Amino acid sequence: MSEKQSYRLVHSTARQLASRACIQAPDGFIVEIKPPPKSRDQEARYHAMIGDIAGQVQLLGRRWDREDMKRLLVDQFVRDMKAAGTPLHNSGSVVPSIDGTGIVQLGVQTRSFRKAEASAFIEWLFAFGAENNVRWSETAAHGYEEMAKEFAA
Repeated sequence: MSEKQSYRLVHSTARQLASRACIQAPDGFIVEIKPPPKSRDQEARYHAMIGDIAGQVQLLGRRWDREDMKRLLVDQFVRDMKAAGTPLHNSGSVVPSIDGTGIVQLGVQTRSFRKAEASAFIEWLFAFGAENNVRWSETAAHGYEEMAKEFAA
């Protein structure tokens, strides 16, 4: 056993295979159990939503491109989650800039979102969009319908 192995623990067979791999692993190997990462569908949804927001909402008196809007939205999402008592697993930190004339948010990137955090971000984006009269594209709206079905089940 020299290669990395991953098991998604969704049924008893997967759990048995993971258990067997642990038992058979040589000394010194590392076992890591962690929450599932965000899905590609979640990523596509929130990117579509950010694009819709960037195209329709002015923040701080102007429109922002998708990347800058994403940074602004993620930063506010992190702050809101922390204020609600449910901080992200990596909430980053805010530090002064090197020259001391500004502030910099470090360590928060959507690529490190866990599945539950990505779901919370999507829900937060829908609330933000509702507050700002965003008309959702088909991609974003479809994502909302699918998410609503998941929560209803």
